Amino acid sequence: MKKNISLLEIFLTFLKINTFTFGGGYTIVPVIRDEFIKKKKLIDEQEMLDIIAVAQSGPGAMAISTSLLTGYRLRGFKGAATALVASVIPCLVIITVVYFFYDSFRDNPLVNTIMIGIGGTISAVLLITVYDMAKTQLKKRPMYSSILMVSSFVASYILKVSTIYIIISL
Repeated sequence: MKKNISLLEIFLTFLKINTFTFGGGYTIVPVIRDEFIKKKKLIDEQEMLDIIAVAQSGPGAMAISTSLLTGYRLRGFKGAATALVASVIPCLVIITVVYFFYDSFRDNPLVNTIMIGIGGTISAVLLITVYDMAKTQLKKRPMYSSILMVSSFVASYILKVSTIYIIISL
């Protein structure tokens, strides 16, 4: 399954992914999965799950951490640095543009409607991603994975246990 990928290809792929993915860290996961598992066939499903687990347990933005770890998996330190730079550039550009033009489009009804639509789309993408990841884990260890998912949900959502304690306990 392993193939070589150039640093330029890593840069352009992560630049594209981070430029057009809205909604925070978890919305980038299915895009990275599609790109590097299905299209390029450079990473397998288990490696991607490991990357996501490490990315969400560390500090910082999930999108940046996932990009950095994927780049590291593909090409080591140079791949990580390349993916990091490619992932940060769209954020800096977009935030800069928003800073300068925020007052002019803050109350625009069209912009508000677009943001509501993006929010609904992001919810659907997150739901599909969680379903796909759960399905993969349930195939490997159905009983253990089911107990772990249900108990984590109950602890977090119902008992209001901090996510950090749940991750540490695993």
